[in-house]
Amino acid sequence: MKKIILIAFLFLCFSSHSQNPNLKPEAEISIITVGPGNLLNDSFGHNAFRVKTGYVDIVYDYGRYPFDDPNFYTNFARGKLKYLQGVANYRNFKAHYINQDRTIKEQVLDLSQGQKRELYSFLIHNNKPGNRAYLYDFFFDNCATKMRDVSEQVLKNDIAYETPKSYKAETFRTLINNNLNWNSWGSFGINVALGSVIDKVASPREYMFLPEYIFQFFEKASMKSSGIPLVKKTTIIYQQKDGSKHSHFLSSPLFIFCLLSIFIIIITYSNHKNGTRSVWLDFVLFSITGIVGILLFLLWFATDHTATAYNYNILWAFPISFFAIIQVTRKQPKKWFVGYLKFLIAMLFLMTLHWSIGVQRFSPALIPLLLALLMRYFYLVRFYNANLLI
Repeated sequence: MKKIILIAFLFLCFSSHSQNPNLKPEAEISIITVGPGNLLNDSFGHNAFRVKTGYVDIVYDYGRYPFDDPNFYTNFARGKLKYLQGVANYRNFKAHYINQDRTIKEQVLDLSQGQKRELYSFLIHNNKPGNRAYLYDFFFDNCATKMRDVSEQVLKNDIAYETPKSYKAETFRTLINNNLNWNSWGSFGINVALGSVIDKVASPREYMFLPEYIFQFFEKASMKSSGIPLVKKTTIIYQQKDGSKHSHFLSSPLFIFCLLSIFIIIITYSNHKNGTRSVWLDFVLFSITGIVGILLFLLWFATDHTATAYNYNILWAFPISFFAIIQVTRKQPKKWFVGYLKFLIAMLFLMTLHWSIGVQRFSPALIPLLLALLMRYFYLVRFYNANLLI
């Protein structure tokens, strides 16, 4: 019986400590900013809270993938993916990113003892199994915005931000592309998958979806009530040694699409000289553009992804092309198919208009392919007008 009482007492003490941690006066809570890495999912950096007490030195972050979720890939595709808060030993956390040669910066927050305790308690409570998950959104609810939102919640919106001198009025797409090599498959995929909704100018506050801007905005932030700077000390824990990003032009999107476009143009020219039509080429083109169009259509209308809406890449990758494949394989297609080819030509010109006036920016690597498609569609209209039996 005495053992049971002792265990219960120890449990209550531990529980009380977990909810109301007893921090020494010299305890510190910091914002950690990790620089970009080499992989696509590392290209934008990372943020975390560091809690350094007399007992522990740990890091809380909001960027954990729930790989053990049986519906992980389904939820990812549907835009319902939940990320997790996680905790790690600071020494292991630091070693992990140093091993990846990624810059690590720390900003120690100038908080009162009560504010430190409240923030630490929040992180402990939020890391419980039932509280860890949150519905991830790349632009509005991610590992970076959590630093801002949690700090504001704990400090009761007492933070005043000063727009950094580096701020320029740029769109979400530009902010993303600034962190990517424009002629990479990652950049190409992002610019094809994300719609015109990210071509609006981000407000200064919205800039904080990127970890580096959390660092910049917090560096100049202060407490509204006292005017005291929010950050009392900034330290570069580790500086990246090799900042160069290696790329191979021969495997880049621009090079691949240039080769593909030259191939399409050569086949089209040969068809023109001989008065023929390469059915296999049209089958491939309509299959690929149609399938891509269906995927873009589903991302737009059938998921909860906010950034994939109003995607005008659908103007070159039109979903109906997939269902028109059967007409491509016929010697004598339906007369409406010629009208559809003219429609595709019009869509390419409309896409150019959207691009030129800034409705949506597209991947520059697409240009050779778009020119080849335009030439092919023009040739098919001419071919069918000359050979279609009325």
